[in-house]
Formats: sequence, structure tokens, C-alpha cells
Amino acid sequence: MEGDFIKINEWLSPLSWLYGAGVGFRNALFEVGVLKSRTYKTPVISVGNITVGGTGKTPHVEYLVRLLQDKMRVAVLSRGYKRKSSGFIIAKSDTPMRMIGDEPYQMKQKFPHIIVAVDKKRTRGIDKLESENKAPDVILLDDAFQHRYVKPGINILLVDYHRLIIYDKLLPAGRLREPLKGKDRADVVIVTKCPKELKPMDYRVITKAMDLYPYQHLFFTTLDYEPLQPIFPKVTKAPSSLSQQNVLLLTGIASPRQLTKDLKPQVKSITPMTFADHHDFTHKDVRRLNETFAAMTGPKCIVTTEKDAARLTQVEGLSDEVVKNLFVLPVRISFMLEQKEEFDNLITGYVIKNSRRHIIAQQKDDHKNKDKEKEKQKETKPVKPQTISFR
Repeated sequence: MEGDFIKINEWLSPLSWLYGAGVGFRNALFEVGVLKSRTYKTPVISVGNITVGGTGKTPHVEYLVRLLQDKMRVAVLSRGYKRKSSGFIIAKSDTPMRMIGDEPYQMKQKFPHIIVAVDKKRTRGIDKLESENKAPDVILLDDAFQHRYVKPGINILLVDYHRLIIYDKLLPAGRLREPLKGKDRADVVIVTKCPKELKPMDYRVITKAMDLYPYQHLFFTTLDYEPLQPIFPKVTKAPSSLSQQNVLLLTGIASPRQLTKDLKPQVKSITPMTFADHHDFTHKDVRRLNETFAAMTGPKCIVTTEKDAARLTQVEGLSDEVVKNLFVLPVRISFMLEQKEEFDNLITGYVIKNSRRHIIAQQKDDHKNKDKEKEKQKETKPVKPQTISFR
């Protein structure tokens, strides 16, 4: 399928060349220092991609939150795509979704104790977070791989298994937002949405094809699904099994392919209703949803994603039948090839070593050691014999 897409758009290659020249020139300005990348005293981890379309950023950021939230104060900084506000905002428990965007809203609802902030200008956002009374110990930048005004301590590049960047082309012929060379900036590359049945040979082929530098770490992740959860409080019970269910799969995400593939063997049938990423559901969409679900027969339910669920709770006009049968399918990522421990150690090691708490503690230890050394020198310093004179 990937090859077909590129072949169909081959006639756009000249435009891709022009686009690549512009992006390459911008990157060159950063490389030579004309445009400046800033570093920060707070550990910063960036998660992003160089393609148009979903690579699983949100589940990977959530993985980092779960990994770090019990050990330190975590902040997630996003641009807040399609929000109806501007500037810097720190989300509260009751902040409306329209003010921060669907993904930050979802993050705050799932992890109420972490800091979730939005700002299109990431440098300003980090400055604001660092100036807070309770400043974070680590900042996770969501979708910021190409935001080069910030130089993160760890730069994580996500690559969709179904659309490997090594076989893709620049916009508009393909989906690359910058030349393939951009992957060289990554400290960590994660191939996401991998089928669970990958064979050892598949890993070796991808590893060789990615052609990474020795300083770069390559990981593979897959999607795991948790039990269905009702979206609306009035619904208290989800189907115990989907095997006999006719499922209306409602998605407004960039790449629902792996979700559809994973769900298909588990259900009786799937009726897809697909919208663009971050789609705002209109009255027309709601009417279509009501009518489509009403026309389905047999045991049936609606399954959607967490990001879509955040937007669906904001719409009006859903039929009672839809409300009672609308469920979200929570998703998590897991590492393959027993790479979890390696990845966890890489992340926590960097954060702990560079956190202000660690640096302050290290400075205190250094001062203590210096004081101890001075005391030791005093104790071992030879005492000059006193000269006694007789008159």
C-alpha cells in the first residue's frame, strides 16, 4: 500500500523537492547557529515525528507519565492543537476542552495530579513552567520533534510501522514533513504500532534499513488494549465480550489501521465510521451516527478512541440508544523484544541525573565532602614545634 501511495503521487515530486529545499534551509540555519536552539535547566524530553499522520504520540507520552509521575513532578507541554484560545495556559481539573485541545484535555483527565500546559511557543511555555512556585522536575514536550528552538535532553522520534519513513517521500508526494536526514537528531527512535506476530527476521530487516548511528537507540512498541469503558456516567456496564457484537468503529484519528486490524478478529463485524484527525463532530455527523447505529441489527455497540471520546462528550443530539452503547477502548503501548527495562533506565537515568533535586543534592554532597576534607587536613596537618627562649 505504501508503494502505491508514492507511485500515485509521483507527479508531485518536483513540488516535494521545493518543499524539501525550504525545510532543509531552515534546518541548516539551526545547524550553523543563525537560528538558536535553547537548552534548559529542567530535563526536557521531546516526543514527536517527521510525518503527517498519527504515530502514537499520546500513548507514548502517557507511558512516560506513568514511568515518572511517582518519582517526580511531571509536566506535559503541548501546543494545544485546534484549541479556541491563545498564549500559555495551565490546565485545571475543570478547564474546558476547547481552551486546551482534545489531547491535553484527555491527558489532564487521566492524570489529574500532573501539570498539563499548552503554548504554541514552546520556549515561552518552558520559561513559564520553570518560573512556577512548584516548578516541574521534568517537562515532556508533545509533538515537538520539529520545534527546533528547544534542544531537549532526549529527543524521541516515533515511526509508524505501517509507514516507515525510510520508504516515504516528502510532502506533497509523500508524508514526510522534512528530509529523512532529520532522523539523525533523534536520540531514541521507536517503531510504533508493530504487529505482535513480528519475527526476528523482521526486526533485523527494519533495524538495518533504519540505518541509525551508534549513539541512537532503536526500540519497538505495540498497542495493548484495556477493557471497554462507558463514556457517559449513566452507562454502567460494557459488553463482557465483543465476539458476538456488531461494532460501529468511530474514529477521528490520523491512522486507525492498526486499531481496525487488532479489533477485527475480536468482533462479529465492524462498520467503520472514519473522520479526519482532531475532527470536530458537527450536528450532521451526530445525525449520521444516530442513523447508522439505528440501522444496525443484532447485538451491537459503538467503540471509539480516548481522543474521540473527549470530543464526543462535548456534542449534543446523541440518541439515547447511542449514549447507552457508546464505549471507549483505552490503549497503552508495550515494548517488544524485552526492551522495556532498557528504555526505562535510559529515561529515568537521564531525568534523575539532570533534575534540580539531584543537582542540589549533589552540590550539598560536594560541599559536605569539601568540609570533611578540610577537617581531615586540619587533623593531619603537622604541628610546628614551639621555640622556647630563655632570658
